[in-house]
Amino acid sequence: MQKFRVEITASAQSDIQEIFHYIAADNQRAAAKLVLEIEKQIDTLEKFPARCPIIPESFELGVEYRHVLYGHYRTIFRIEASRVIILRVIHGSRLLSLETFER
Repeated sequence: MQKFRVEITASAQSDIQEIFHYIAADNQRAAAKLVLEIEKQIDTLEKFPARCPIIPESFELGVEYRHVLYGHYRTIFRIEASRVIILRVIHGSRLLSLETFER
């Protein structure tokens, strides 16, 4: 069974911190729980990341991105050989463009 190396970009790390601070303003325990669950989900991508669907925006963006969902949040990533690169962790209501990934 192939094992993938999961890499989290600085943008994705920043997204997770922003999510935590936003939710923690109202409920620190809920914020910590949400971030922990998102991180656990990211860890599962070392096995079978292709199980996750290709995002609907991939056709328009011209790049094959995939996502895994937790609550209202999308962890968006791409697979490159034996690596899984976590690009962003965003609220599902946000619209995506290539600029979203170039931040």
